[in-house]
Amino acid sequence: MRHALTRPALVTLVLAAAVTAGAQSQPAAQALFDQGKWQEAASSAAALNTSAGFALAAEATTAGAGLSPDSQKKALFEKAQGYARQAIALDKNNADAYFELARAQGRLAQYSGILNSLNLAGDMRKNLDQAIRLRPNMAGAYVALGLWHANLVSKGRAATFVTGARANQITPNFEKAIALEPNVAVHRIEYANALLLGGNKAGAAAQLQKAVTLPAETYWEKRDLEEAKARLASLQ
Repeated sequence: MRHALTRPALVTLVLAAAVTAGAQSQPAAQALFDQGKWQEAASSAAALNTSAGFALAAEATTAGAGLSPDSQKKALFEKAQGYARQAIALDKNNADAYFELARAQGRLAQYSGILNSLNLAGDMRKNLDQAIRLRPNMAGAYVALGLWHANLVSKGRAATFVTGARANQITPNFEKAIALEPNVAVHRIEYANALLLGGNKAGAAAQLQKAVTLPAETYWEKRDLEEAKARLASLQ
């Protein structure tokens, strides 16, 4: 004869079910990403089948590509684009989705031919502009826009002629981002990278010196901090 389920056992099952359900949530997927578990985060976030979930899946996939072998990067950036487009399809007013699409396109351009990279640069600019229209205080979008100008200016007149990139737009975008989020180290790290593209080692060192004093809590922030320390050491 099968015994009836006791109350303590029932409570245990209910709590287990709650934990399982909690693992299938946006905060839980974000927590996985913050721990550096980008593959699990992307899968969990995409499984939510929401615009916010797909945007997070795109972010996690792009970040994870940075840790992956070069032979896998292009496919991962393309996958991230796919997630971002799914996010936009579900919510055309999701600023994060346009930003993540732009970020994936920017990374993919580094692994594409000249013509394709210029086309991606054009699309990236449009998506960044849309992200800013939807959320004017999105600091990350200004960082990405500053890098967009810096990278294309460093490629010479042909690239700036085709894309409209301008050297005088680099600093204002980074300054805007830093004013919005002064305690986010990666903004200053990327600013340093942009300054180095222009040969300004002193300016880059100044930004990195500030970056290494800022707090780092997540796996990615700690990784950025170590990168900043190494880059600063190379400049001194």
